[in-house]
Amino acid sequence: QVQLVESGGGLVQAGGSLRLSCAASGRTFSIYRMGWFRQAPGKEREFVGAITWGDSSTWYADSVKGRFTISRDIAKNTVYLQMNSLKPEDTAVYYCGAGFRPFQVTGVDYWGQGTQVTVAS
Repeated sequence: QVQLVESGGGLVQAGGSLRLSCAASGRTFSIYRMGWFRQAPGKEREFVGAITWGDSSTWYADSVKGRFTISRDIAKNTVYLQMNSLKPEDTAVYYCGAGFRPFQVTGVDYWGQGTQVTVAS
């Protein structure tokens, strides 16, 4: 089993920045990729980005490309989501997930509990 704990959410003004963290514990040696997802009220959970644990290859949804950056710290078993130029439409609960192909919800084996990000206009 892998346990994931997100942190770093909060309230920010439009145009501002936040950095989310996702700390992994348990069978971390089994992690191949980590993904970030978000879910706004009344909407489906959607893919934001992902990173391969070994070589740090990254993927991003078009909606966040150029504004969000995913990175990882192997020593800390932590993945980060740096969010810049935030927009009100980025408001959502952000989740991290671990899996082989965490590019969609069905590709995630383990989920964190989520952290709220609210962007005020």
